[in-house]
Amino acid sequence: MSEAEAATAVNVAGKLGFKDGDLVQELGYDDDVDFDFREQLEEGIGSELLTEDDQDVVDGVILWWRNGDGDLVDALVDALTSLGASGVVWLLTPKSGRPGYVSPADVQEAAPTAGLHSTSSAGVSREWSATRLVSRRKQ
Repeated sequence: MSEAEAATAVNVAGKLGFKDGDLVQELGYDDDVDFDFREQLEEGIGSELLTEDDQDVVDGVILWWRNGDGDLVDALVDALTSLGASGVVWLLTPKSGRPGYVSPADVQEAAPTAGLHSTSSAGVSREWSATRLVSRRKQ
């Protein structure tokens, strides 16, 4: 990996608040995810993303979500299963105009029901928007 590629990987992980050694679980993986983003995130944390079958306590969850995937509240509650006390959920949804676009209003409605609060967003991909969600008790 070149210096520029390494800096990009650290930048992607850093934008999400992750660092080398953090455990991050990935949910909602499909063939439409941003593979460059995933690769850069894995480089930034120094390991592969954990799958939904892994039972480790994690520092964060990346949840890929598209309109039509089901019930967002249920998915967010499921995302909390392995999340550590200080962990965060990053909800990645297709950007406006893309297939599977999810309205920010839908996220704002679902998050509190799942016990989460939206705190910020980050530009991490050309195709996907990222919304940072934390437990309401950690506001």
